[in-house]
Amino acid sequence: MSAAQGKAKKLVAGIKSLIKSTARKIKPASSIQLPLVAARKAGTKITPAMLQKSAKAHLWMHFTRHSTFDTKDMPIIARASGHHIFDVNGNKYFDGLSGLFSVNAGHGRVRYAEAASKQMQELDFFPLWSFAHPRAIELAERLLSYAPKNLNRVFFTTGGGEAVETAWKIAKQFFKMTGKPTKHKVISRHVAYHGTSQGALSITGIPAMKKMFEPLVPSTFRIPNTNWYRAPGQFKTEEEFALWAANRAEEMILFEDPDTVAALYAEPIQNSGGCFTAPPIYWQRLREICDKYDVLLVADETITGYGRAGTMFACEKYGIVPDMMVTAKGITSSYQPLGALIITERLFEPFKTGTNILAHGYTFAAHPVACAVALENLDVFDEEDLVGNVARNSAKFRKTLEKLYDLPIVGNVRGDGYFFAIELVKDKATKQTFSPPEAEKLLRGYLASAMLKEGLYARADDRGNPVIQLAPPLTIGPKEFDELEQMLRRVLTPAMKKF
Repeated sequence: MSAAQGKAKKLVAGIKSLIKSTARKIKPASSIQLPLVAARKAGTKITPAMLQKSAKAHLWMHFTRHSTFDTKDMPIIARASGHHIFDVNGNKYFDGLSGLFSVNAGHGRVRYAEAASKQMQELDFFPLWSFAHPRAIELAERLLSYAPKNLNRVFFTTGGGEAVETAWKIAKQFFKMTGKPTKHKVISRHVAYHGTSQGALSITGIPAMKKMFEPLVPSTFRIPNTNWYRAPGQFKTEEEFALWAANRAEEMILFEDPDTVAALYAEPIQNSGGCFTAPPIYWQRLREICDKYDVLLVADETITGYGRAGTMFACEKYGIVPDMMVTAKGITSSYQPLGALIITERLFEPFKTGTNILAHGYTFAAHPVACAVALENLDVFDEEDLVGNVARNSAKFRKTLEKLYDLPIVGNVRGDGYFFAIELVKDKATKQTFSPPEAEKLLRGYLASAMLKEGLYARADDRGNPVIQLAPPLTIGPKEFDELEQMLRRVLTPAMKKF
């Protein structure tokens, strides 16, 4: 045997030894406990206890501290109806958040299931890659019937984050194709949330959410948000503060060089931080600034779209004239995953000729079933006047929540439509907030579980100062407002005794 053959033989022996060693460490699939699979095959009943055990063993939930479930059961929601959800043990909760700001038409609408079934039997799936299908065409036109009138083109996605990402890619390619190749930067607002993909997370203005995933996509910059409650004391009116905040956009564009800035993203009502609104003058000034420096204004209506603000889109309410509008969530009332970026025709013009293409898309965007459900959802909106219901009752909702001002922990009630936040404070007179350890104790140590025990599903959030957020289905009215206020009162009354 030659020296080379000897080395080869030793190498093969080493590889075989490594494979055997690794195989011993890997647990065979047959040894993993899979009782739900066995129960399904046997046709036996799956119990709540079985679900609980399996969830803890195998499920990786989103934005969740799994250590919590070392000593507690995992909440498992099994069914829903109207504005209520029910867990596997039969406990009933008021859905004060519409799932995730998204089940706008309420739960359990059988006609949506029927629309999905009908579409599945006709065309179960086909991608929107070089081929169209009837439901996507119908839905695009239907969306434009409600959208700001300067918008004329629809690019479908499967959610809001994807639409945010798409808008940035379109902005960069558009400017490259129209002689401004250095325009690529994006401006967004402090504490604003725009998604979790690498691009959308880069635009997001929450440092703590980004830290573990950095470095992210470069060239994103932040300007102040419109938190009037926490505005510096020199401003006498909200309009004065709003103009100051808007002018920071011009300052940032000039600092970064207008030839490099492509887009500015803003939510009509900023979710993260707790429902920050702004008067129409703010949006008028942003539009003036964007026009002056040829920067695209992107309105992120992932949450505020489809009636949440009391108009079909909040752009209408606040007089916002966007170049692109991000929508998702309420487009199907979340019965199916779907998003849509609605765009001005100017941005599509370079793609109309020759071999030009936007090399971008998603397998399940404009899924025929999702589009069919969206069309049914919009029929319900029109037939039941859900947007009108919000417009008529929003002021009553606010007034009912403002009854909580008699509690020392309630510092500010803000928002619009059916989208409100209650900021919690340690000292109402000085607006003193809670320290990070105190906020942790208040929100996660008490409020989250206390609201569930009270039968309320809502958000206790600290992306900014501590708030409770409410975004119930658009179907409710004054009777349910009173119910929510009483639930919150019972939860918040003892809260300050913990500090």
